[in-house]
Amino acid sequence: MPDAAITLDDIARIDAIIAESDPAVAYAAIDALAKRAFDHWLFTVTRSIHATMEVERVYSSNPAAYPVGGRKKKQGTPWGEQVLDRGQPLICHSPEDIRRVFADHELILSLGIGGMVNIPVLFAGQSQATMNMSHAGDRFSEADFPALRLLASRLLPLVLAEKD
Repeated sequence: MPDAAITLDDIARIDAIIAESDPAVAYAAIDALAKRAFDHWLFTVTRSIHATMEVERVYSSNPAAYPVGGRKKKQGTPWGEQVLDRGQPLICHSPEDIRRVFADHELILSLGIGGMVNIPVLFAGQSQATMNMSHAGDRFSEADFPALRLLASRLLPLVLAEKD
C-alpha cells in the first residue's frame, strides 16, 4: 500500500501542472508524488512504439543509468506480452523475477533494485506508455494498482504529445 495517500487535491495539482507547464516539469511533479506515495528508488516513463514493439524512455529519475531517449525492444518478451499486448501491470517481487524478465537485469540489480512495478497507460485499447517504479525489494503489490493506475493515467496527455 502507498506510504501516503494520493488525494484528489494531489491529482488536481498535477493536472494544473500538466496544463500549464513544460512536460519536463509535469513529469518531475508526477515523479515527486510517486516518491511521496511509494518511496520508489527509480521512476521512469516510457512511450510505446507500436510499429517496432519498442518502448522509448521519455522521463527518468536517474538519467545517468537510464537516459531519456533510451529504447528497449519488447517484441516476443513476457514483459511485452503482458504490459504492452494485454495492458496488464507487471510486478517483480525479487531479484530473481527481475533476472527472468529484464535483459538489462545486471544494471537494474547493480542499482540496489530488487523489486519493481510496471503500469501500462492505456488509451483506445492500446498501451500508449508505461510508468515504472523500482525499490529495494518486494515493495509493490496488486493492492497498489488502483493508486498506481490513477497516477499513471495523468501521464497520457504528456506521452501523446511526445508521439511522432
